[in-house]
Amino acid sequence: MIFNAVEIMTPILLAALGGLFAELAGVLNIALEGLILAGAFAGILAGAASGSLVVGMLAGALAGGLLAAVFTFFSIRLRANIFITGLAVNLLAAGSIPFISTWMFGTKGVLRFPDLPRLPRLLEGVTSGVGFIDSLLFGHSATVYLAWLLVPLALVALYRTPFGLRLRAVGAREDSVIIAGVDAVAYRRIAVLISGVAAGLAGAAISLRLGVYLPNISAGRGWIALVAIYLGYRHPIGILIAALLFGFTESLAGAAQGLLAIPGTVLLGLPYAITVVAMITYSALRARGQRRRRFMDAHF
Repeated sequence: MIFNAVEIMTPILLAALGGLFAELAGVLNIALEGLILAGAFAGILAGAASGSLVVGMLAGALAGGLLAAVFTFFSIRLRANIFITGLAVNLLAAGSIPFISTWMFGTKGVLRFPDLPRLPRLLEGVTSGVGFIDSLLFGHSATVYLAWLLVPLALVALYRTPFGLRLRAVGAREDSVIIAGVDAVAYRRIAVLISGVAAGLAGAAISLRLGVYLPNISAGRGWIALVAIYLGYRHPIGILIAALLFGFTESLAGAAQGLLAIPGTVLLGLPYAITVVAMITYSALRARGQRRRRFMDAHF
């Protein structure tokens, strides 16, 4: 169960880490779901055409980045409503992919490529002697370790570089940043493009791991990634923990289908129910913290 949870959490972690950059820059990227879909479709097509998993991952990242550029053009350059633009990008991905699939392969449904190479599993055969540690750390697909590697990289980029300092300042104190001569719009564009590339990688990780593209293959992971950003208190380490929580919940729901006398649809909906509960809990705790800070400011 722990092994499956780690595999399941990977696309959520990748998309959430990218979304964190946009969030800290003051942009709520609700287009993550569509970006994951674009990355999944482009990733498996390029991987099958080239016979290279690396090319597939790069194609997924590129597709996510290009679609994110469309999002930035309308939401940042033209100042369109960011929520409407994000939903439009999600609908664009969901509607255009079946059209392209029908045009290229004559089907809107499952795309399977028998010659597609499978993602390699790393550290197979390595053991610590502790089952929990082995399931958590060893024998996973390469994308799992890529996602883990991006956690400290995001941590350094955001909190140990001038770029990260300015990006966070754009989201927190835009007026001060502009006075200091920093191009806030450029930083927002870069942040959204980073989120698109990361979400595209997440999509490619899903389709290349399964070896197949399915309609709605993202299965709400973009929305879950958004929740993971806030549940993780907008910090890479917190996001890692939140993604693992969602992965474990989904793995538990899958394992329980054959063990509990509960309808399968109820169990499959468990991760999304946890998502809603987590978001409500986060909002309540944040509101409580804000009230406490206002009280302290007023009385001390």
